[in-house]
Amino acid sequence: MDMHVNIIMDETAIRRALTRIAHEILEKNKGIEDCIIVGIRTRGVYLARRIAARIQEIEGTPVPYGELDITGYRDDRSDEPKAALGEQVRLTPENLSIRDKKIILCDDVLYTGRTIRAAMDALMDCGRPNQIQLAVLADRGHRELPIRPDYIGKNVPTSKLEEIEVRLSEVDGNDQVNILQRREVTV
Repeated sequence: MDMHVNIIMDETAIRRALTRIAHEILEKNKGIEDCIIVGIRTRGVYLARRIAARIQEIEGTPVPYGELDITGYRDDRSDEPKAALGEQVRLTPENLSIRDKKIILCDDVLYTGRTIRAAMDALMDCGRPNQIQLAVLADRGHRELPIRPDYIGKNVPTSKLEEIEVRLSEVDGNDQVNILQRREVTV
């Protein structure tokens, strides 16, 4: 098997998509009062920070943001021992209260919906928010759960043989979204 890489978003397209998402968040929530942006580790954290920075540029007001580690809530890691409830949820900063707040949950790619379900379970264990909204950079379809994003950077219909790869400068050294297509090599 060989992988073919097709670039679907470059640095400029990602920046524009995040700026649009920031404006859409402000419009939908009529500002940013009582909103907290929470990124799912790993790349969702950096997207949340970028969106929070864009909102601050637009509104002139900082918006609280945090990061969520959902490792203990994933249903695809059944071989890992489950920690006690208090040890499973890692919302940082620790003093970030989400009770009665509007949470804008950020992730890089939405696929089956299982990561988002795990994140919502984790958030509920941190305190009951007033509302949870979802922002994703790329929505590739193929949902297994009834989860739909409120804010989408780019809809990317894919086959199940394709993968979406999000590269962010904070982790990968550059900003780019790729479709990886598996191709069989004929000999």
